[in-house]
Amino acid sequence: MRHLNILLLLLVAVSPAISQGPDSRDPVVGPERGSLVIVGGNLQDERILERFLALAGGSDQPIVVIPTAAGAERYTPSWPALLALKDIGASDVTLLHTNDRDEADSKDFVAPIERARGVWFSGGRQWRLADSYLGTRTEQALWDLLDRDGVIGGSSAGATIQGSYLARGDTKTNTIMMGDHEEGFGFLENVAIDQHLLRRNRHFDLLEIIRKRPELLGLGIDEDTAIVVRGDRFEVMGRGYVAIYDAKSRIDSGGEFYFLSPGDTFDLAERKAYRPSRRPEPLERVVPVN
Repeated sequence: MRHLNILLLLLVAVSPAISQGPDSRDPVVGPERGSLVIVGGNLQDERILERFLALAGGSDQPIVVIPTAAGAERYTPSWPALLALKDIGASDVTLLHTNDRDEADSKDFVAPIERARGVWFSGGRQWRLADSYLGTRTEQALWDLLDRDGVIGGSSAGATIQGSYLARGDTKTNTIMMGDHEEGFGFLENVAIDQHLLRRNRHFDLLEIIRKRPELLGLGIDEDTAIVVRGDRFEVMGRGYVAIYDAKSRIDSGGEFYFLSPGDTFDLAERKAYRPSRRPEPLERVVPVN
């Protein structure tokens, strides 16, 4: 964590941002029903997967794992994300994958999602998920899952695909922030999600998107860290930090991003962050020194 300590030494606290009225920005909202578990990659903390299973209704509920982002033609039941769920007690887990959009648009393919209480997307390249599933019956089945109070989770690429703007979606390299794929599933509206935030020194990367698309809210999630979304509010859990990039609030704070810790919560509709011990007072903003 040396890189994190150095970063935090370069930060200064400034006064809390003043909330803007709802008419002054585009709405940022989560799904009306259901839950999201969005992980920044390298998931080690079993409590995150346990929360995912709890939101699905328990370890005996049907879960679907979709590994398509990894780029293989076929996957076996020994896929790590499937085994990780079984290791914490999940007893009904199905592996589901295709690179064929016609298959993804078929009734037979989506049948496991239609009976599932949770779907988990594992890591790789997020544009592969968009190519295979965006605009198909599979995507509709995911929305239907949320509508019946199910849960959708994902790590790394499986995190980024859940936003409406697809960060690092270029097919050439994952270092291009605004590439040839820019549309995600949009379970979080007007949001761009990045992952592996501090571990890969990506904490300034989302600024490119937010400066060009200031209506978006940027969420940078570190490894082994998750946000758990219910409606318009999320909670941070895990072992790292979540960075908030909000061009709309820079007028008030003077900064370009700030950090949330495990246990902190964030109101997407109001674009305000809270610490449990100080709620309902907003968090102090933390601003990088240029």
